[in-house]
Amino acid sequence: MKSILLSGVALTMMMGAAFADTYVVSMKGPASGNPYWAAFEKGAKEKGQELGVEVIVVAPPSETDIQAQISQIEDLIAQKVSGIALAPTDPAALGPVVDQAKEAGIPVVFVDGVGTNEGVPFVGTNNLSGGKLAGEFMCKNLPEGSEVAILQGVMTTTNGADRYNGAKKALEACGMKIVSAQPADWDRAKGLAVTETILSGNPNIAGIFGSNDNMALGAVEALKAAEKLDKVMVVGYDANPDAANSILAGEMTASIAQAPAEMAGLGIQILVDMKAGKDVPLVTDPGTVLVIKDNANDYK
Repeated sequence: MKSILLSGVALTMMMGAAFADTYVVSMKGPASGNPYWAAFEKGAKEKGQELGVEVIVVAPPSETDIQAQISQIEDLIAQKVSGIALAPTDPAALGPVVDQAKEAGIPVVFVDGVGTNEGVPFVGTNNLSGGKLAGEFMCKNLPEGSEVAILQGVMTTTNGADRYNGAKKALEACGMKIVSAQPADWDRAKGLAVTETILSGNPNIAGIFGSNDNMALGAVEALKAAEKLDKVMVVGYDANPDAANSILAGEMTASIAQAPAEMAGLGIQILVDMKAGKDVPLVTDPGTVLVIKDNANDYK
């Protein structure tokens, strides 16, 4: 069995009738440079091997390239693939093309981020609860009334909005002062740049929640450069291997672990079951885990 990674129009050029029984995972970002999506891709392909089905993974060039993902899904519909596990860049924008897939008889399951289409199964974390878990950890480990900031992901996604709102609610409930909440679009370089801006206007900041590990690791770089890492707690989200190593090194303090490989594998399993006419759950949540130095070795 062959598993390949395709992106953009290459899918149309390389994928033909021979792949009519193929299941496709449409990630919202490329695996290169992001351990979260790399684990996601690996989990999908391993589940395909286990089930004896073909699995192809596609992704737009970046997590903000909504139109590229829409075009990829349109290509998949034209190719009459057997099913699509979709991590949407923008749930509302992807809604119409998901409806097109359903009308074409192609099963769709949302993975990682929930969509707006009714009746489409979802496999992913309750990000509102995950954000709350991060905020509560900061509450327990920082003095009451401390100044904190939040690095937001792409706020048009449910993941971005839910992680922010969950953390915000928890931080405000315990008396923390949120002095800044700015988007850094899940990107490490943007996380660094936004943190530099936050630090310049808020010299007394005591904690930063990055809504994913890439942004949190960017915050760590900015804090190192400003010689403030020992004064500012950084909490991330995903507990990818880079974050786990940062926690073990005493840089990041904590991260909220998801299960991307399991998530993607469950997406493929549900698609295969849907294709076979089986009943599937509408929501499947692999759960979250608080990762600190005590258990970070498990996530390297």
